[in-house]
Amino acid sequence: MPLTPAILDWPAQPLRDRVVVITGGAQGVGRGIAQSVLGAGGSVMIADLDADAGKACLTEWALPERAAFQRADVASERSVQALMKATLKRFGRMDGLVNNAGIASAHGTPLAEMPLAEWQRRLSSLHGAFLCSKHALPALREHAGAIVNIASTRAWQSEPDSEAYAAAKGGLVAFTHALAVSEGPAVRVNSISPGWITTDAWQAPSRRRTPKLSRRDQAQHPVGRVGQPPDIGALAVFLLSDLAGFITGQDHIVDGGMTRKMIYAE
Repeated sequence: MPLTPAILDWPAQPLRDRVVVITGGAQGVGRGIAQSVLGAGGSVMIADLDADAGKACLTEWALPERAAFQRADVASERSVQALMKATLKRFGRMDGLVNNAGIASAHGTPLAEMPLAEWQRRLSSLHGAFLCSKHALPALREHAGAIVNIASTRAWQSEPDSEAYAAAKGGLVAFTHALAVSEGPAVRVNSISPGWITTDAWQAPSRRRTPKLSRRDQAQHPVGRVGQPPDIGALAVFLLSDLAGFITGQDHIVDGGMTRKMIYAE
């Protein structure tokens, strides 16, 4: 009798009973990812340098059983170790890690004038991904976990005076496929490269404001609008879940089609 492929149920909450650590998770894209994980049934440990933003998240979410905050500096190994220890103490397990923390501004000092200290500081997202992955891997291996690194379309295209940012984000893409090969099949590793994501409404309450976007800003995207944090959160949830069980070592561009659009000065 021939085998008949079954129609499988689509999980309504694909991260139910999963625990995800999200660095830079109290604001911006990180908060968007955290709220998407919560909406998908998961629990989150958000890590951020901004304690006020972190506490505001917990107050506004009002989900004490599924959300916790730890102030952390991903460039400090001691701080990262404390973050992972706090996560396991609070939730008892770890199923996912989102390496999102880093300097938001792409533009720095012109390279010929840039001090080495600034260069190193602007690579913090790459250093943080290394340290957080290093100390999360033992727990992730126990539950066939997943890592999602937040890179950028600036890993693929550039503007002037963005060398350090591009190096950090390009390094994250390469780090992603190298770690995926090293850790497979126990842990899957993917990256997301966001394009223009407006985060004005996703900051701490004192800095929150309505985005000021022109029609031109919106229209230059093939999808007709600028991106928002939940656009990244939706893909992060998928990559963290079993639905993406055959996907690892890949970079996923989420930019409303901008990197596929030819732009010529007329």
